[in-house]
Amino acid sequence: MTLRAYRRFFVVAWQFLPLLVAFARDRRRFLVFGTARDVSSEQRRQRAQTLLDSLLTLGPTFIKLGQLLSTRPDVLPPEYIGELTQLQDRVPPAPWPDAKDVIEEELGPLEDAYDNFDTESISGASLGQVYVAEYDDEAVAVKVRRPGIESLVRTDLRVIKFSLPLLMPFVDQAQAFSLETLADEFSTVIRQEMDYHREATMLREIQENFTDDTDILIPSVVDERSTGRILTMEYVGGTKISEVDDIDALGVDRTQLAKTLQEVYLQMIVIDGVFHADPHPGNLAVKPDGTLVFYDFGMSGRVDSFVQNRIVDFYIAIANQDIDGILDALIEMGTLSPEADRQVMANVMELAIADARGEDIGQYRVQQIVGQVEDTIYEFPLRLPPNLALVLRVATVVEGVCVTLDPNFDFIAVATEFLREQGYLQASARQFVEERVDEVDQAVRSSIRLPPKLEQTLDRVDRDSLVVQAELNDPDGVFDRLAKRLVLGMGLTVGLLSTVLLYIADDALGALVVAAISCVIGVLLYRSFRKRRGIRARPQFTRQSMRQQREDESGMNSDSSISLSRED
Repeated sequence: MTLRAYRRFFVVAWQFLPLLVAFARDRRRFLVFGTARDVSSEQRRQRAQTLLDSLLTLGPTFIKLGQLLSTRPDVLPPEYIGELTQLQDRVPPAPWPDAKDVIEEELGPLEDAYDNFDTESISGASLGQVYVAEYDDEAVAVKVRRPGIESLVRTDLRVIKFSLPLLMPFVDQAQAFSLETLADEFSTVIRQEMDYHREATMLREIQENFTDDTDILIPSVVDERSTGRILTMEYVGGTKISEVDDIDALGVDRTQLAKTLQEVYLQMIVIDGVFHADPHPGNLAVKPDGTLVFYDFGMSGRVDSFVQNRIVDFYIAIANQDIDGILDALIEMGTLSPEADRQVMANVMELAIADARGEDIGQYRVQQIVGQVEDTIYEFPLRLPPNLALVLRVATVVEGVCVTLDPNFDFIAVATEFLREQGYLQASARQFVEERVDEVDQAVRSSIRLPPKLEQTLDRVDRDSLVVQAELNDPDGVFDRLAKRLVLGMGLTVGLLSTVLLYIADDALGALVVAAISCVIGVLLYRSFRKRRGIRARPQFTRQSMRQQREDESGMNSDSSISLSRED
């Protein structure tokens, strides 16, 4: 690492040290000995708040890391997920002079690049900020990458890579594996989000998929004023989708709006395979005619056809209350380990569905089901494929927005109707028949092959030429540990006897050496029986500044109904 990276490492380590000590004490009450500690939900929530403060203090890269962690229930408990979702809100923008330098480095003098430019940012986020300007007599939104972010991200990625091995002793084996995959995923995601060329490409692709849909609107990209660090788009105003009173004042049907939102995301994920992955209320707006507007495509993802089909299976299984179908879909997607206790998982899913039904058995919400699955994923714990983690988060956030619009919104009914219109339910029935026909065919073939093979086996038994080979399955390494203890015990016995004999023979030096070796062997034998179980950082963002931003934002909303998204 460079000198800057070393300095940054100690700043990061100082911020996270209290949490690491707390985690170490959870495993060993007195750090190096003692039993494990029980940690309550309230303690986890307090630690999550501490983690949130540390991420805000460390700045843009770690804020983005926290946002990614908020989509990974296989890495963190639900209390942490709940706190880290606050990082989806706005953060203070960089000073205008610094942002202006970025614009002029990319496009030349500001007055030549745009006809008019409002220097007051309307949205600030961890990696960029948005301004309103005029170009060719049209209003445009200009997204500017945060000044100096490239070198800071490079340094922080080095620090994260260097710190990862130091974190492993504080987590379980399965979580350690998830952390390694998360680090690789984060490095890819944050570089992608800093590349506005990629965002423009994803925006155009999603826009083309909805060209004929008049119910939604996606801003167009102004190519001649867009680069890898600047993204200029059509400016589209609207009322923030969570402002239900203002939407009612427009006379828009909120139930239909929720249905449109849900169907759009089902099309993105199930049919198109490319989706807008950050549907929080700040990224969604409503025009006076009821058109749904999407902002900020910095966080977007893709799903392949295999995962699409499994998601369809998952939705259909939920609609049919088919517990085995839900578990099969989760296993095939890689979300649930095939080795997990299927009965336990079935009980969890049954309880989740029963809890979600409430008084009306016909309505239950996917958000509650997914929330229960997220909790279970952490407790086992399991890991999520990267894009599937985004899909899971999108499902919960979209359902939350839909319920804000219509408290009685029936997510399952809308999803079922959509899948039926697309022909998936019929296809599922046809697939079931085809699978049963294949099973009958295989059974017939097996019944024909079985008698000759049985006769051959009985002949071999009659000739005494049948050899049976047995393989011992020891996945937990019990026999390996027993063999190790046996060897160490024999070594310790020999060492003690040799020490006594050498001492009797007046060979003090030899006795001392052998005694030392015996002590080492004794320590190893003892361990084999044990159960495995001042630098300051200047805050770049604080929760107080986030609250101030929200107050300023609410003040602006009272003067104007125009809302644009931050970058995430």
